Amino acid sequence: MKERETFASRLGFVLISAGCAIGLGNVWRFPYIVGKYGGAAFVLIYLVFLVILGLPIMAMEFSVGRASRQSIATSFHKLEPKGTKWHWYSWFGMAGNYMLMMFYTTVAGWMILYCIKMAKGDFVGADPQAVQDIYYGMLSNPGLMLIFMIIVVLIGMGVCSLGLQDGVEKITKVMMVLLLAILIVLVVRSVTLENAVQGLEFYLKPNFHNLMYDANGNFILGEAIFAAMGQSFFTLSLGIGAMAIFGSYIGKEHRLMGEAINVGILDTFVAFVVGLVIFPSAFAFGIQPDSGPNLIFLTLPNVFNSMPLGRLWGALFFVFMSFAALSTVIAVFQNIISFPMDKWGWSHKKSVLVNLVVIIILSLPCLLGFNLWSGFQPFGDGSVVMDLEDFVLSDNLLPLGSLVYLLFCVSRRGWGWDNFLAEADAGDGIRFPARFRPYFRYVLPLLVLIIFVMGYWNKFGASLMALFS
Repeated sequence: MKERETFASRLGFVLISAGCAIGLGNVWRFPYIVGKYGGAAFVLIYLVFLVILGLPIMAMEFSVGRASRQSIATSFHKLEPKGTKWHWYSWFGMAGNYMLMMFYTTVAGWMILYCIKMAKGDFVGADPQAVQDIYYGMLSNPGLMLIFMIIVVLIGMGVCSLGLQDGVEKITKVMMVLLLAILIVLVVRSVTLENAVQGLEFYLKPNFHNLMYDANGNFILGEAIFAAMGQSFFTLSLGIGAMAIFGSYIGKEHRLMGEAINVGILDTFVAFVVGLVIFPSAFAFGIQPDSGPNLIFLTLPNVFNSMPLGRLWGALFFVFMSFAALSTVIAVFQNIISFPMDKWGWSHKKSVLVNLVVIIILSLPCLLGFNLWSGFQPFGDGSVVMDLEDFVLSDNLLPLGSLVYLLFCVSRRGWGWDNFLAEADAGDGIRFPARFRPYFRYVLPLLVLIIFVMGYWNKFGASLMALFS
């Protein structure tokens, strides 16, 4: 069997793993919910859940990958006790990778397109209505979106075709360094704007009243805690083997809890610092920051239009967004490409070419859902195909997949606690907190199940309440 390729450096492993975790949700959700739920007060709760929920499961994924030296395709086969069926999950985990790319490639294409539009000056002098028309004009043009979706797929597969060290590691390291550099430049510009201090206070000053009550005086502490729990979990892209694949490329020089902490710190740093760009800028020009795609494509172009040299700052911001999106695309493509290579012995070239075509085809429903297939509204109320794909992934495959990895590592019927701990603690660095084994075996699975159930409640709870009222 051909020896498995490995990362050239520890830094490459950390940056690529973080690049997979650092995605669009960091930019269009984290700053907004931090501001909504009391600023720094919410961040403290988020960090607690990151430590007790996200990082242990990440260390477990890394461990399964490193111990097996395989992707999700065959990692469970290699480690599971004889006669057990843990390997069945490999198909669902890989489905999660494809599902993520079914809508992520389209949205990443939007980022590249907006980078070009901003640099060309398409938004110069545009009022809010014109900015909105540009956005919805893009959504109504399937041909234009198809071109940029294909560009994203070609870039991602092109990088992966060069191999792990010469392609994925080398290029992602450059992108991540540039991403961080651009982010710092944008922060300096944002916090030095006139009246930026109001946005900084809103974002950074702990507001325990906003953590506990909304604008109407309703008690929302439980809602805020669940938001922190969900963000700490979903931000790390756990449960579909996207982290396990990178564990399979590293040696045993360093303990895996420390590596998980490094990735979590970098991911949280980017998510938090993006808020230092958004809130001071928005408050400086009297624009209320939104969440989701509206923030990126409707709110921020209006902010940049109000800035001196806004065309430059807007173009830099969308370069940053493009790097954030492409780092995730490249990382997930590497996992997708590895699956048939590990499972069926495909050549690297064959896997790249076949998956290039497959992902383009699978990305079409999301793309067409905004225009030609807009009549299909899976959840009603203007929902689109992307909402269904995101629901299948975020509310099903990610939490249930994380539960599989968790139980596989702590259960005697799985890989087992002793085997997991020996792998996680191989090398130098921070040990996995083994003294809390009862927590990992009984409490942590319950927390993941709560996330799963709450995902369904958030999606269907209002309808159920209306049905029985």
